[in-house]
Amino acid sequence: MVSTAVRLLRVCLLSMAILAGCAQSPPLSPAPPTAATASTPAGGVDPSRIKRVRGELPPGYEVGDAPNVVSPADYWGFRSGWTAQPAPCAALLHPVEGGSAQGLSASGDGGLLYVTVASRIPAGAVMLDPVLIADCGQWTMAYGGSSATIDLIEAPDIDDVDTVGMSSKIRTVVESGTETDSQAQTFTAYLGDYFVFVTLIVDPGSAHSPLPASDAADLLVKTVTALRG
Repeated sequence: MVSTAVRLLRVCLLSMAILAGCAQSPPLSPAPPTAATASTPAGGVDPSRIKRVRGELPPGYEVGDAPNVVSPADYWGFRSGWTAQPAPCAALLHPVEGGSAQGLSASGDGGLLYVTVASRIPAGAVMLDPVLIADCGQWTMAYGGSSATIDLIEAPDIDDVDTVGMSSKIRTVVESGTETDSQAQTFTAYLGDYFVFVTLIVDPGSAHSPLPASDAADLLVKTVTALRG
């Protein structure tokens, strides 16, 4: 038979074990990220906000989604394989390799407008080499029957953002010998991991007055503001 003293000892030991277990709190699981934390890109820049710029485009313009191109040169008609002289100046138009882009395109009597935000894949900072500003005051590019002369022009000031302005005269000659001329005003911004650009393309021979370059410059400022939220 088990004595009363033994029974009491067992009860005491069991009670002590229960109390010890209750005294140990289970480890806390980390709190799940809030919706804002999970959806907001680093640095507070959200490329999807570029859709907000739609309301800043000229009245009467037909607006749609821009193609997935990461360089203003595509809008000038210069596809992959174009060359620049001096060669390093090409980086002013194509600082993003193997990336993706989204934006808006708009067409109207004053010309064609493209507003785009592009990024690298995988993500990484897009930076302006200041040497290019000194060495590429005027440069040229070529692709097939097309050529262009590019002059650096004044770009809008944006806090903590490098900006570049380019005015381009584009000449294209087809096999029949027919020549077409156009002009492009392009303004770019280096916004952390993103390359932002606004391109205005006009036909010098159009019967309609072209949009001024200042409109494209102002649109770049508004686009950066929208992307920053």
